[in-house]
Amino acid sequence: VQLQASGGGLVQPGGSLRLSCAASGNIFSIGLMGWHRQAPGNQRELVALINPSGTTNYADSVKGRFTISRDNAKNTVFLQMNSLKPEDTANYYCNALVNRGSYWGQGTLVTVSS
Repeated sequence: VQLQASGGGLVQPGGSLRLSCAASGNIFSIGLMGWHRQAPGNQRELVALINPSGTTNYADSVKGRFTISRDNAKNTVFLQMNSLKPEDTANYYCNALVNRGSYWGQGTLVTVSS
């Protein structure tokens, strides 16, 4: 099982980006999916989670600005990030419970700077 993340890049403050993460391999079931981020010198922190039914949970710092969603048919989770701030700059990692095992994607760098 592999998770492949994409969509990071450089954006100005106030801008938007959409991250995607697709799971591939021998998949029987996917449970909770989520995004975490890690800024230089900081610990990895939870950004958002979504369960198979679509129930979501967000870190307080991103509520109202970020939206997590998933396409169960394509084994993909998305993170729509709006009103980006410089403090959102980090490597973003997707995570998923696949076949009852926890898997991580490679990081995708988001840089918010003018």
